[in-house]
Amino acid sequence: MDPRTGLPVVGMVGAGQLARMTHQAAIALGQSLRILADSADDGAAVVATDVVVGDYRDLDDLRAFAEGCDVVTWDHEHVPNEHIVALREAGVSVHPGPEALHYAQDKAAMRARVAQLCSESAGAGRGIDSPRWTDLTADSDPSAALVAFGAEVGWPLVLKASRGGYDGKGVWVVDSAADAAEVLASGTPLLAEEKVSIKRELAADVARSPFGQVAAWPVVETVQRDGINVEVIAPAPGLDPELAARAQHFAITLASELGVTGVLAVELFETTDGRLLVNELAMRPHNSAHWTIEGSRTSQFEQHVRAVLDYPLGTTEQTAPVVVMANLLGGPHNLLAPQASPREDVTPKSLDERIHHTMARWPDVKIHLYGKGMRPGRKVGHVTALGTSLEDVRARAVAAADYLMNGERS
Repeated sequence: MDPRTGLPVVGMVGAGQLARMTHQAAIALGQSLRILADSADDGAAVVATDVVVGDYRDLDDLRAFAEGCDVVTWDHEHVPNEHIVALREAGVSVHPGPEALHYAQDKAAMRARVAQLCSESAGAGRGIDSPRWTDLTADSDPSAALVAFGAEVGWPLVLKASRGGYDGKGVWVVDSAADAAEVLASGTPLLAEEKVSIKRELAADVARSPFGQVAAWPVVETVQRDGINVEVIAPAPGLDPELAARAQHFAITLASELGVTGVLAVELFETTDGRLLVNELAMRPHNSAHWTIEGSRTSQFEQHVRAVLDYPLGTTEQTAPVVVMANLLGGPHNLLAPQASPREDVTPKSLDERIHHTMARWPDVKIHLYGKGMRPGRKVGHVTALGTSLEDVRARAVAAADYLMNGERS
């Protein structure tokens, strides 16, 4: 307990934008989140007061950080699972725990468990499954296994690194075994999946407390470019209500069966033939639910803190009929609006000037910047717009994001 407030101390390992926004939400609950940062310059480290600089891969650093914390949670899934087990064995309350996080860290294990749950839970899993897949690393001849799998499901195939990988990293689309030779030779643990015909991508975000209380936000559409999420639309437009309810039910089932505590994001493919397929799991606040800061009565960040502390969860009711979040991305990925060449007679505005003008043009659009340097494809912030008309709300979010990143266009 914090002797100043008489309230429990929450520690978050990792100091990226998720920790930064969790810290902001925790303040209203009387918390000053304790952060384990790689560097004092990390996004959350520059706004929190209780910061420890250390290596999340080092068990001694993790143990030192956890001293005095009533609960430890995670900004990312990269902490070695055996270290999380060791923390819990030393009496540290960790949420989510190592058994649950295993399925977010190991895609092959996740695929196997999801398939098992779908077959066991006909009600929850009805109409929801995974793409057909095979664990290449489990075979003594991965190349032969890939050829056999391609003959079974058809080419092209999707190769995924079993561990790590995000925002399109660790994913390769291959047309033949020859195409995959370099990746196979790298020694990266891999699974192969059928390349399904996708109508769009969705996400079902839920939260679960140690007590077992659950809460679900509306299913959203996540718009992808080059494997990177550029927009989130809440609720997913035109999604059949029965399919949406099925996705929420399945996400809650996964959270309960896997023992997840905190926020769980279930990324889904909606296929052209009307099925829902599980793509990825994330057991932490997730980009697909950043819209909840303004768009829900309880944001995912507040809900995560409530959940890991085993407080009663908050309502997930939307604050407006339509909410659109647009990511601010460095480099060529940030061009959300139709591209045009800048006018040569216009001097590029500084970021501070662009913020000023964005606020003036779109006073209802909320800006969130993560305190990160620019590099191609890097998420450096997001904007959120709310309203009643999808066309209008989306246009405002995209225009504000494009102006904020690029300034005037001709």
